[in-house]
Amino acid sequence: MPPPLPSAVAGFCVSLALIVAIGAQNAFVLRQGLRREHVLPVVVACAASDALLIAAGIAGLGTAVADRPGLLAAIRWAGAAFLLGYAVLAARRALRPGALAPTERPPATLRATVLACLAFTYLNPHVYLDTVLLLGGVAQQYEQRWAFGVGAALASAAWFTALGGGAHRLAPLLARTTAWRVLDGAVAVVMTATGAALLLG
Repeated sequence: MPPPLPSAVAGFCVSLALIVAIGAQNAFVLRQGLRREHVLPVVVACAASDALLIAAGIAGLGTAVADRPGLLAAIRWAGAAFLLGYAVLAARRALRPGALAPTERPPATLRATVLACLAFTYLNPHVYLDTVLLLGGVAQQYEQRWAFGVGAALASAAWFTALGGGAHRLAPLLARTTAWRVLDGAVAVVMTATGAALLLG
């Protein structure tokens, strides 16, 4: 039996290549990190969700999901509605400078933040394509497929930890209201583009 380390390294690299992209989930984690608001629960929720979905894909759920186009369509429409709704909220923040600075508005509750994080994760069909179908399918090419999955999950945990925990280093650049307007404007664009892509896909 081949050693598990090469499979784990392959899983880490493939997973990182898929995760490191500007998307709805990453934009949300970045914003929470910049505000220093419930960062640890958000990072844990994202990393744990990815690990769960990767494991499900390796266990064979990817094949079952692929055989149910109706389920994928329902997830896609729900995800598009959620993302477009969040885009509207981000655009409103960008157009209302007085509501942008983190210190000038009350923090969201932990429950609301975690629920939003889980919505960004599970209402986005791309997460199923990347983790359940793609990573699950690639893992089957390795004899040590669970080692591949461990590596993929570690890549997810490392990325979200770096994104959420390191975002505060950008705080000096975002101390001005204008910078937060640009950030929320960018978030609105990302959410709108992702939601539109789901509707047109």
